[in-house]
Amino acid sequence: MAIVGYARVSTTSQTTDVQIDQLRAAGVEADHLFEERMSGLDGDRPKLAEMLRHARKGDTVVVTKVDRLARSAAHLHQIVADLDKRGIGFRVLNDPTLDTTKPHGKLMFGILASMAEFETALRKERQMEGIAKAKAEAEKKGEPWKTGRPVTLDHDLIRALKADGRSVRQIAKEAGCSPSAVQKVLTAAA
Repeated sequence: MAIVGYARVSTTSQTTDVQIDQLRAAGVEADHLFEERMSGLDGDRPKLAEMLRHARKGDTVVVTKVDRLARSAAHLHQIVADLDKRGIGFRVLNDPTLDTTKPHGKLMFGILASMAEFETALRKERQMEGIAKAKAEAEKKGEPWKTGRPVTLDHDLIRALKADGRSVRQIAKEAGCSPSAVQKVLTAAA
């Protein structure tokens, strides 16, 4: 049963020295210590992946602060759930309530997991409300509901090019749009 440590800083100009000192004081030995210089938002952190593969049943993964390990509550829950399934404990040195080797720590992670799930559900709900509002506004204006980036057409340029005697294909090429978009503008102008 080893204590496996993970230390991370976001930039190469920062140092993990303080974290490593704390991890060593907590009993992490050199062959169980993983350090990384990458942003926490980076989904591909090789040393984190290596540390997670290295940890074995009965081990405890230790970090100095929770933000050194995970980029969100949902990400933290995902990592800790995987560790728990494999029989590996998890502990945060600067927050003793986050220790899955103890009953109160498991309770705290259960609460965090519920909060992460709730946060995801709220985000999805807000997104759906926004879409519904946009659809309603489009219908109110008598416009069809469109997804994706709105097309910006220079109607004046299209009409001027047509008045200059250019073909629909030539206008489309110069205006940076499709021939059907040009036809719609010209039909609406007629």
